[in-house]
Amino acid sequence: MSVTHTDVTAGPAELEPCGQPGHSDCGIRDVLDRVGDKWSVLVIVELANGARRFRQLQRAIEGISQRMLTLTVRRLERDGLVLRTVYPSVPAQVDYRLTETGASLTHLVKALADWSLEHRDTIAHARQAYDAQHPDNEIR
Repeated sequence: MSVTHTDVTAGPAELEPCGQPGHSDCGIRDVLDRVGDKWSVLVIVELANGARRFRQLQRAIEGISQRMLTLTVRRLERDGLVLRTVYPSVPAQVDYRLTETGASLTHLVKALADWSLEHRDTIAHARQAYDAQHPDNEIR
């Protein structure tokens, strides 16, 4: 153990995700992987403002490729978080909206975004200090 190592303090964070010792996953890992990935969060944030067409989503989510957006909305649709509606027109019009379950995530995503904004300067300073102390570190 290093000199700078400290023990984890006891408290509510010791609970396993299911609240019972020995049940470290309980099937939540798959769901957290989906709703916790960066593109899914950004799609949910955008759809929280209402239904969007594919190109509207793509323009709103900077840096996402057409392929990644297609995969993301399909996965969210499969998980019951996004509803895809195809309108019978030429050319076909498709829009995406949050389901009731998807909409129930928006307050959590907003809380995470608010926390990120509140702590971004502290995190940036901590990263700079860490990088200065560990110049050969490849973590970025």
